[in-house]
Amino acid sequence: MKAMLSTAPGGPETLEWTDLPDPDPVKGHLLVRVHAAGVNFPDTLIIRDLYQMKPPRPFAPGGEIAGEVIAVGDGVSGYAVGDRILALTGHGGFATHLNVPATSAVKIPEGMPYEDAACFIFTYGTSHHALKDRAQLKAGESLLILGAAGGVGAAAIELGKAAGAKVIAAVSSEEKAAFCKSLGADETVVYPRALDRDAQKALSSEFKRLSGGEGVDVVYDAVGGDYAEPAIRALAWTGRFLVVGFPAGIPKIPLNLTLLKGSQIVGVFWGASVFRDPKGHAENVGELFQMYAQGRIKPRISASYPMDQAAEALNLMQDRKVMGKVVLTAP
Repeated sequence: MKAMLSTAPGGPETLEWTDLPDPDPVKGHLLVRVHAAGVNFPDTLIIRDLYQMKPPRPFAPGGEIAGEVIAVGDGVSGYAVGDRILALTGHGGFATHLNVPATSAVKIPEGMPYEDAACFIFTYGTSHHALKDRAQLKAGESLLILGAAGGVGAAAIELGKAAGAKVIAAVSSEEKAAFCKSLGADETVVYPRALDRDAQKALSSEFKRLSGGEGVDVVYDAVGGDYAEPAIRALAWTGRFLVVGFPAGIPKIPLNLTLLKGSQIVGVFWGASVFRDPKGHAENVGELFQMYAQGRIKPRISASYPMDQAAEALNLMQDRKVMGKVVLTAP
């Protein structure tokens, strides 16, 4: 087997395409021949030791995969050789073979390609949990998405529209705005790369205007930094601000804003929720597969690379140039 290994903390250029012994099946696991792996922002952090999970080196990054079961470990039921599965792996996914805990595997619906499956559960799982479980988004409400052209942001656009919300997509370029429109966003905002106080006030006013003037019911913040406060200031009465990620930095929020608006700041830690509420996670996955089968959601894969070119894919991700999803395909 081969794997793209991180042998020392550093950027994508430090990864090494390495020959390794073929693994044997492990008790409680499925041995999977990986066909595709999704690329996500945490992959750029984990190789630098900047993620909350720090696996011992050497390790392969890659938190979600899709592939074929080639062996079933002892103690596993409900799976057979030849089953097509997707799985959250945390790390290890940038490899041709991988032992996956059977409890983290999900059978892929018929008709879903491996590439779609490998780009499905992380983004749609996060955004469905955020909008359904944490924000309790309702039809007719307004939804502002910061970082709307990225993987979780694009998924949030589709899921917001499926829920019947008015979707405002905030992005950093006109190209990304056009992409969000193609996904169904009702309105788009192009925010500047840097914000001073005047620019923050202007951005907040624009968010309010596009919401209809009363403010935004739900903010989905996958950016953080200086963009969070203008969005919170644009919240409607009893609005909900979803904390999803911080590629622009961890913001400092004046908490008086939540008092004045009767609003909530709500954390979205989907990975932990999967383990704490497996029944709810299974229900959400079933709903997502149903929406996929109905054509209401579909991963927008903007770039595909062979797995040995993972560094190029990660550079796109860390430079915030990705629209939708990037996938790696195994040889």
